Amino acid sequence: MKIIAEAGVNHNGSLSTAKRMVDAAVAAGADYIKFQTFHAHSLVTALCEAADYQKENAGASSQKDMLKNLELTFEEFKDLKRYCDEKGIGFLSTAFDEDSIDFIASLNPDYMKVPSGEITNLPFLRKMASTKIPVIISTGMSTPEEIGKALKPFQKEGYRNDDVILLHCTTQYPTPMEDVNLRAMNTVSGNFGHPAGYSDHTLGIEVPIAAATLGAVVVEKHFTLDRTMEGPDHKASLEPDELSAMVTAIRNIEKALGHGVKEVKESESRNIIAARRSIVAKRHISAGQVITEDDICCKRPATGLTPMLWDKVVGSKAIRDFQPDEFIEIDESGWKFPGFKDLW
Repeated sequence: MKIIAEAGVNHNGSLSTAKRMVDAAVAAGADYIKFQTFHAHSLVTALCEAADYQKENAGASSQKDMLKNLELTFEEFKDLKRYCDEKGIGFLSTAFDEDSIDFIASLNPDYMKVPSGEITNLPFLRKMASTKIPVIISTGMSTPEEIGKALKPFQKEGYRNDDVILLHCTTQYPTPMEDVNLRAMNTVSGNFGHPAGYSDHTLGIEVPIAAATLGAVVVEKHFTLDRTMEGPDHKASLEPDELSAMVTAIRNIEKALGHGVKEVKESESRNIIAARRSIVAKRHISAGQVITEDDICCKRPATGLTPMLWDKVVGSKAIRDFQPDEFIEIDESGWKFPGFKDLW
């Protein structure tokens, strides 16, 4: 599973801050760090109001003015890509306009990203599909019908099922727990036949960990260097120590999920002798005596006869004297019970 540390615009337009975020994502163990590449003049009109969460978290009234202050240049993104390569973490950036799509594609990323707001932007989707680069589509604010239509340009370009990852997402910062609807992640994946992922905007790390448990192939989570910084997304983002905790928890979940085949693991096999029981004498038993249920019981350790052979022992004749707590032994020669030793 891939973990994307979503830096977004939490660098506040500063390349040095963006590089510090790369360092934090590396330290946390994320697979990728993702930014956002856009030109404010291509994205919004001058009259476009800020979203409610942008007004509340960033004090913004004009979305264009706010976004202008959060831009990084193409040259700065090239520098960031080189820095990510040096640090050994994957570089991704969500493009929000066609020029930015061309630019990000020129950096040969592992994935392109369709943000939730562009899922109904047909020219944008066609341009993205023309890159032929595997794509992650965030499905916030969208209906199944809209998702189906958004997939058509990629299908037309020959994208296979595994070339498109559908991220379940609720586009609200922060997302109330009752609005997450995490089960929809696998519903959407099943409906369209593409791998499932999850982009999280809740507070805390519980939900992305749950998404990993439910089989997400990608988990994306916003993070920041400091939640008190000014900007639209900081308040709904993790700080570096929380990002590290999330990554550690998800990696542990990956290990714990295993391959699904029930088997005895080596670590637990060492406890079989101490935890299981054997058939032992409950009281003195004389040689030749017919053994009854009152003569025997089951006690640890499992170095004697397994209690699964209880019915074979009851009614048999004792082959010798047995003292209390002594392991019962039997004469196997006359038994027609193929493979019974496997029950030991």
